[in-house]
Amino acid sequence: MLFHLSIEVDDPRRVAQVVAELFGGAAAPFPPVTPGSWIALAGDDRGTAIEFYPRGTEIHEVPGDNDAMGLRVSPRRNNATHFAMATKLSEDQVMAIAMREGWPAKYRKRGGAFGVIEIFVEGCQMIEVLTDEMQREYVESVTIPNWMAMLEAGDLAVAA
Repeated sequence: MLFHLSIEVDDPRRVAQVVAELFGGAAAPFPPVTPGSWIALAGDDRGTAIEFYPRGTEIHEVPGDNDAMGLRVSPRRNNATHFAMATKLSEDQVMAIAMREGWPAKYRKRGGAFGVIEIFVEGCQMIEVLTDEMQREYVESVTIPNWMAMLEAGDLAVAA
């Protein structure tokens, strides 16, 4: 179970507010890591949250009895980090939000097993949004036995 994660974006406040809207939660400043960071809180019983740092922020270990700290470095636009999130909204509502924000979005079926709405926040940071139906498909298909069976059957390519 994940409780929170963080990603870097161009406009942390805007992105946190939109993700909070998708969650049905709230957005707020998140000053502990680096100035300008924001957090989207789902408002669920797990404390699910996503932290948004200004693009170019890296987390570094700090020696001794200190918390890790965020440092700004040279920003890059695309990266492999992404997440899948649940929403109570319909596919049409999610698409309308993405369109309003000017973010590319489309429905995709992952491996023929479960659907996601791919949204490219700010045109470069992928998030996958799952409606109630997509969440059911995901939970039914992404299990350890199913994953192992797909590997055994050769349905998933194994990187060299």
